[in-house]
Amino acid sequence: MPTDLPTGTPAAPPAPVEFRDDVTVDLVKHSASDSDVLWAARVSTAGEQSLEELTKDPERSKGLINYLMRDRHGSPFEHNSMTFFVSAPIFVFREFMRHRVGWSYNEESGRYRELQPVFYVPGPDRKLVQQGRPGKYEFVHGTPEQHKQTVAAMEESYAQSYAAYQAMLADGVAREVARATLPVGLFSSMYATCNARSLMHFLGLRTQHELAAVPSFPQREIEMVGERMETAWAELMPLTHAAFNANGRVAP
Repeated sequence: MPTDLPTGTPAAPPAPVEFRDDVTVDLVKHSASDSDVLWAARVSTAGEQSLEELTKDPERSKGLINYLMRDRHGSPFEHNSMTFFVSAPIFVFREFMRHRVGWSYNEESGRYRELQPVFYVPGPDRKLVQQGRPGKYEFVHGTPEQHKQTVAAMEESYAQSYAAYQAMLADGVAREVARATLPVGLFSSMYATCNARSLMHFLGLRTQHELAAVPSFPQREIEMVGERMETAWAELMPLTHAAFNANGRVAP
């Protein structure tokens, strides 16, 4: 069996399989404030004097932010940046990366590092049963028995797939080949960078909200990511966030 360990050195035991029903979103870097919207908007009429908005209280101009949102003048909402570190199941990232305009991504690689045995299982409050025809359906809570059966089946499948992955690595198979045995319920991590306009578009599609003018039906797991991003963004740009809600949660 190929090994890089010195003779007589025991191999490290594999990490125990971990099951999670949550996601993690951390705001790691940002340059974002309501003032960014104001100086970007006012350059059209004030030129270089629009830089004075950097030192003014944006509360005095929240009406302008609401006007820009209401009439869908979107470009002033692009002059800011937020970088999030996201830990979530791979199937969430495959949905996430359909959002391409105004987003940048870098995800951990199964080619270059050994993937850790952390897998997603639905929590007890996750709706399990789909009712209705395609395009007009809803999800409802399953029975405790259905939840128990779902979790047990997932955990068994995950354990088997990760054992196969470890066996291939131990036999010298390359990581980029061995990873093919792993399921999309495996947790991955990425940096995702966006501006407020691209984030609003994401939230409009990937979260359900009572104030939304256009209803959305996101998968719950990506909605969990969106909810955590929105919480962080609302603290950075409270006037912009309020205008987003006041105008039907439609990206300008």
